[in-house]
Amino acid sequence: MPSDLEIARAAELRPLTEIAAAAGLDPEAIIPYGHHVAKVPTAAVTEEAARERAKYVVVTAVTPTPLGEGKTTTAVGLAQGLQKIGTRATLALRQPSMGPTFGIKGGAAGGGYSQVVPMEDLNLHLTGDFHAVTAAHNLLAAMIDNHLHHGNELGIDPRAISWPRVLDVNDRSLRNVVIGLGARGDGVTRQSSFDITSASEVMVILSLASDLTDLRERLGRIVIGYTYDGKPVTAEDLKAAGSMAVILRQAIDPNLLQTTENTPVLIHAGPFGNIATGNSSVVADRIGIHMGEVLLTEAGFGADMGAERFFNVKCRASGLAPDAAVLVVTVRALKTHSGRFSVVPGKPLPEEMLAENVEDVRAGAANLVKHIDIVRSFGVAPVVAINVFPTDHDSELAEIEAIAREAGAEVARSTHVADGGAGAVELARALMTALKTFEVDFAPLYRDDEPLETKIEKIATSVYGADGVDFAPAARRELAKFTELGYGDLPIVMAKTHLSLSADPKLLGAPTGWRLPVRQVRLAAGAGYIYAICGDMRTMPGLSSHPAAERIDLDSEGNIVGLS
Repeated sequence: MPSDLEIARAAELRPLTEIAAAAGLDPEAIIPYGHHVAKVPTAAVTEEAARERAKYVVVTAVTPTPLGEGKTTTAVGLAQGLQKIGTRATLALRQPSMGPTFGIKGGAAGGGYSQVVPMEDLNLHLTGDFHAVTAAHNLLAAMIDNHLHHGNELGIDPRAISWPRVLDVNDRSLRNVVIGLGARGDGVTRQSSFDITSASEVMVILSLASDLTDLRERLGRIVIGYTYDGKPVTAEDLKAAGSMAVILRQAIDPNLLQTTENTPVLIHAGPFGNIATGNSSVVADRIGIHMGEVLLTEAGFGADMGAERFFNVKCRASGLAPDAAVLVVTVRALKTHSGRFSVVPGKPLPEEMLAENVEDVRAGAANLVKHIDIVRSFGVAPVVAINVFPTDHDSELAEIEAIAREAGAEVARSTHVADGGAGAVELARALMTALKTFEVDFAPLYRDDEPLETKIEKIATSVYGADGVDFAPAARRELAKFTELGYGDLPIVMAKTHLSLSADPKLLGAPTGWRLPVRQVRLAAGAGYIYAICGDMRTMPGLSSHPAAERIDLDSEGNIVGLS
């Protein structure tokens, strides 16, 4: 099979004006960036509003292995499969971060014959949205330290500043830094840090804002720290929000691309999946919901992570109610959740894991069943997509099908990586069956007016399966402070490992008899949520001993190589 890059380059792309017109967008309104990328103005939200609403489907997964289970490529393949059966589909995805592209993960445009193209553009800069987020974020950081240098009129406590700097590169050496070293004119010396750009609150704001006006207001609400007497200091207080909005004025518009089979794709924003929402933008979804019969969007990690935030946070912001959730599962994921094998990024799967063994699949099945229950608990239809690998055995695939059906979910195998849309036709049919037969009754898990602690406890017990929550004293104090400051009605994002339903990555399957530790709670006032930290969260990744950057290069004709 050719490499992803070779397949992407061989794809026959249609002019984006044709892609836009077929999806009901005004081809004259889109703003081209080269031949095969374009911006879709946010005005399309209101222009499309009179058109019929598509079915709204989120693509999520079981608890993933460290290798991932192929959510993006399944979402792409499913969109292509829907086109194959005569259903007009649109796909909305996050933009890949360049940090992982040059780190362990490599490109993130899908795989095989189910990719978003041009994949080089998608993985490298695209239209510069990430750079705009980086610049806007760091402008605020610069204005904070400039304010300190020029007398600190607002009385900001330097020890209570929570706004770091960001960079779209994996660089562990920047996790903790000291700034302002040098002469007196070089600023105030203090400890600070760097996050990767996708972890920036500005990135989450970009993903949750409904338009440019909402973006501007959210930027103003960002809390960068506190005064000496404990009052929050905002970007508006520092008079930085206006300039930040100016930098982001074009980044608020989603990017239009296509799949290898010419299905329309809206690429926009890329917030982290462990400490943020892990979903693409509200603007993209509000445009895409009127571009066809089905809108597919992807949520990061498993249903306990990205999908839970999709239901509880993103849908609150967008006002859109979902109809179904596609759960991606692989044989290797369930074998991993059996607890009998160790999967390490960059290393081949253990040989015994590749051997035919239905019992290993059955031993990890509790994880799949739990994720089906999570989806159903929100009142939307669960559909299990088995992402088939060449090393899978028919008996193992049949076992997953039986488990899913017994749990009450539609299920289908998909070979989209090798076969493109044709390999996802059965999955597309299973989705359409679920959409026609399942009685949707979507509802978020908690009300806005419930106490913050109650919201956290509901997520821990109802979604994760915990027996309860253990709040550290500092976390309880922060929750009380946020409530007193008027932030008690905000939704919750739980920052925890994606490798387990629990906060311990070593607890596989569907663990029981455990309690969720919440050691710290932080405020993302601009984004509009509180996030509870359970365990150690890295917001600036590091590079491996042999990162993908080592194999990415240009050939003698200036073509990119190694990006797959």
